[in-house]
Amino acid sequence: MKTTITVKGTHCQSCATLINDICSEFPGVVKCDVDVKTGKTVIEHTGKLDLGKIKKAIEGVGKYTVVV
Repeated sequence: MKTTITVKGTHCQSCATLINDICSEFPGVVKCDVDVKTGKTVIEHTGKLDLGKIKKAIEGVGKYTVVV
């Protein structure tokens, strides 16, 4: 399955790596692709994702806003 979210505030490869690392910590996440120009983040996963927890984790680093 694929779920797309928008992460506002991304601007470089370090942002993409950080978001990828955060998403990869969640059960069932297979792959995460972040487009730093658009903020579109495609999360490939098995089963259901808890988007609320993912949003909280990404925004918890203090510089991003997640739109699900």
